[in-house]
Amino acid sequence: MKITTVIAMAICGFLSGGAEAQWVDYPTPGIPRTAGGKPNLTAPAPRTTDGKPDLSGLWGVSPGKYTLNIAADLKPGEVQPWADALFKQNAENMGRDSPNVQCLPVGPRMSLYPFFLQKVIQTPSLIVILAEDLTYRQIFLDGRDLPKSPNPSFMGYSIGHWEGDTLLVETIGFNDRTWLDATGHPHSEALRTRERFRRRDFGHLEIEETLDDPKTFTKLVTVAVQAALAPDTEVIEYVCAENEKDHKHLVGKLSEDMADAKKHAVKVSPEVLAKYAGTYEVHLPENPVGVSTMHVTLTNGFLLVEGVPVIPLSEKLFSLGGTALEFITNEQGAVTQMLVGGDNTKAIRISGGN
Repeated sequence: MKITTVIAMAICGFLSGGAEAQWVDYPTPGIPRTAGGKPNLTAPAPRTTDGKPDLSGLWGVSPGKYTLNIAADLKPGEVQPWADALFKQNAENMGRDSPNVQCLPVGPRMSLYPFFLQKVIQTPSLIVILAEDLTYRQIFLDGRDLPKSPNPSFMGYSIGHWEGDTLLVETIGFNDRTWLDATGHPHSEALRTRERFRRRDFGHLEIEETLDDPKTFTKLVTVAVQAALAPDTEVIEYVCAENEKDHKHLVGKLSEDMADAKKHAVKVSPEVLAKYAGTYEVHLPENPVGVSTMHVTLTNGFLLVEGVPVIPLSEKLFSLGGTALEFITNEQGAVTQMLVGGDNTKAIRISGGN
C-alpha cells in the first residue's frame, strides 16, 4: 500500500535521531580480523558457553521501506479505518505528535528503528538491549510466562526461547502512545509482537517481526529487516529532552505549508523530473551500518516521494512539507544522490525509473 499523505514528519524523524559521536578507532575485543587487521564480518557467528548463538554486540538495523511505512505491503482496507484516519491526521499535523518529537521511547518499533545503534548484552537467562537515547529493553529467557494483566508500558514485556539457532521473542503490554513507523501509523494496546532473531554470521543479524493487532490491521503484518554489526565503535548517550525548545513551535498544518510552497513553485520539464525517479538508500550519520529506502516516482507530470507530490523550487531543489530535497548530479548529468534537509542526511540513488 502506497503512502497517500505527505511524509514530511518522516523526514523530520530522519533528522532527529540519536547522537552522531561515538568512540573512534577503538578496537572491539573478540572480533575476528583479517590479516590486514580489519573486522572479518563473514566469520562464523559466535556462541555462548552454553552453546547458544551469541547475539551480543553493537548493531544497526536496516528496515528499508518499513522505516517510513510499516504498511508498505498491505492493500487498501487492511488498515482499520480509525488507524488510517489517525495516520492522515498525523500527516496534516506535520508529525508534531510523533514520539520522536516528544522525546518518548520508540516502543514496539525498536527492532525496526534505524536512527541509533543498539547494544545487545546476552546472558543465559536475560538479554538486554540498550539504545543511545537511554531506552532499554529486557527479554527474559528464564522460562517465565508473559504477565496475565500487564500495566501498559512503552517497551512492553518480553519473553524468549531458542528454537535451534533462532531466538523467538513474544511481547505484549504496550501502551498506545508510540508509532509503528516514521510516518505515523498507530497501534492499539492489544498489539502483540513476535520476533525471530538469527545471527547469520559474525557481522549480520536477521530479524523478522510480526505485528498482531486486529484493532489496527485486518491481518498479521510481518516484516523482515537486516542488522549489521558496528565494529570498533561505541554508543554515547543521547538525551532528546535536554534543552529541548522546538516542540512548542510545531503548530503548522501540512495543507497550509503546501499552499505556501506552491506560491514559490517553478515549472520543471517532465524530462528533467524523470531523471530523479528511482530508489534511494538513506544513510543516516547516527547509524553508519544501517540503510533505509525512499522511492521517488513521476506520475502525471508530478514528482512524488513515496507517492506524495513535492513542490519544485528550482530545477534541482524541492520542498516536501517544508523539508528541502536537493538532487545531486555528476559531471555527466546523471543523478547520484539526494540531500535531505541539507547535507546531513544523504540518500544514494541505487536504481532508476518508476
